[in-house]
Amino acid sequence: MRAVIQRVSQASVEIDDKVVGRIGNGFVVLLGIMTQDDEKDAEYLATKTANLRIFEDDDGKMNVSLLEIEGEVLVISQFTLYSDTRKGRRPSFIKAAQPEKAEPLYTSYISYLKKFNIKVATGVFGAMMMVNIQNNGPVTIIIDSEERHRSRK
Repeated sequence: MRAVIQRVSQASVEIDDKVVGRIGNGFVVLLGIMTQDDEKDAEYLATKTANLRIFEDDDGKMNVSLLEIEGEVLVISQFTLYSDTRKGRRPSFIKAAQPEKAEPLYTSYISYLKKFNIKVATGVFGAMMMVNIQNNGPVTIIIDSEERHRSRK
């Protein structure tokens, strides 16, 4: 499972010119789900997201988490995060999980975030969406749940 996390001052998502999700200060999370991802990946990524310290403290250092600022999260499903562009010019999405597997894990990730008492807004899984982001910094972090299997040296 892969998350591209953008620190934002506000963000919204529209479908057919109608706003379906809106947040203030917090994160926009573009969430990709891979074929072999499972429930543990969703929990790992949600815990990392909630505790990621990329908001500034009083000294201007990135040292404050989403939980500490009582920030919000806008979660957008994005299978294209698992594109493979090694061959040819058209990306392959063979590593991305099929919707019947991906949607329950997307929902699980959101549920785990809510267990931290985080306000979560979403797009609509599988829909064509227009995401409006006011990136703060800009700060963009990528977290991959495969990291949980690697040792820290």
